[in-house]
Amino acid sequence: MPRRLPPLNALPSFEAAARNLSFSRAADELHVTHGAVSRAVRNLEDHLGVQLMIRASRSVRLTPVGASFAAEIRDVLEHLAAATSAATGQTSGIVSVSTIDSFAARWLMPRLFRFRRVRGDIDVRVATSERLADFVSDGIDIAIRCGGGQYPGLSAELLMKEDHFPVCSPKLLEGRYPLRTPADLTCHTLLHDVFTVDWAMWLHSAGIDNVDPHRGPTFLSSDHAIQAAVRGEGVVLGRSALVADDLAAGRLVRPFELSPPAGFAYYLVYPQRALRRPSVKAFRDWLMAEAR
Repeated sequence: MPRRLPPLNALPSFEAAARNLSFSRAADELHVTHGAVSRAVRNLEDHLGVQLMIRASRSVRLTPVGASFAAEIRDVLEHLAAATSAATGQTSGIVSVSTIDSFAARWLMPRLFRFRRVRGDIDVRVATSERLADFVSDGIDIAIRCGGGQYPGLSAELLMKEDHFPVCSPKLLEGRYPLRTPADLTCHTLLHDVFTVDWAMWLHSAGIDNVDPHRGPTFLSSDHAIQAAVRGEGVVLGRSALVADDLAAGRLVRPFELSPPAGFAYYLVYPQRALRRPSVKAFRDWLMAEAR
């Protein structure tokens, strides 16, 4: 029995328009005209007999059927690209990963070339954002997020647990006001980021009530706060995944052992269909191995 297929030449235009939520951006990406993308999507809708996109004067959005169809079509196109690459001996795929800026800078990026050495046929594109990716419109395959692991409608796998504890430059352990006990923090600058675990919580756990938990500069990026600590500007409440490399290299030290349990961890988050693609599964498997 012959397969019932949609007009195949319309699929790249629809996938690009769905991912960008714009005919114009899709046209720029595909190097065709706005009208060509619009006609391809309309042709696809006419063939299927369903509306995939809702047009407005300056934007488009997906219908529920369109969102589901776009996700499946993206997988189909990726499989075709992988098969073509395998046949020609070229790169087998692209994996788009979304994570927060600090995790990208301090954990993922220093390790990414290890993956490149193992799987040079797969290109990884990293996008940073504080919000959870829209896996359809953002064109994201897999995300790394810090939270409680509850992501409705998505698969979430524990990547690594997270601890938080003060870290500082080794030079703060010496000098006029050596940092030896939590009480010594009265003589040192506290560095802050905008993460949910703050100095007030840690100081309470340590039983310290004579240190103002709010004094000191605040950085919107954990990476910037950690860099200030490396330079000896103060003490930052470090997150284990983000300061591990600096601790191992001796750029930072833990002046105290107290590390209260955290109610959050890093998770791999992705649509269930994502691991159908060999390139995404390979990247996921490598991330889990690196975390171990």
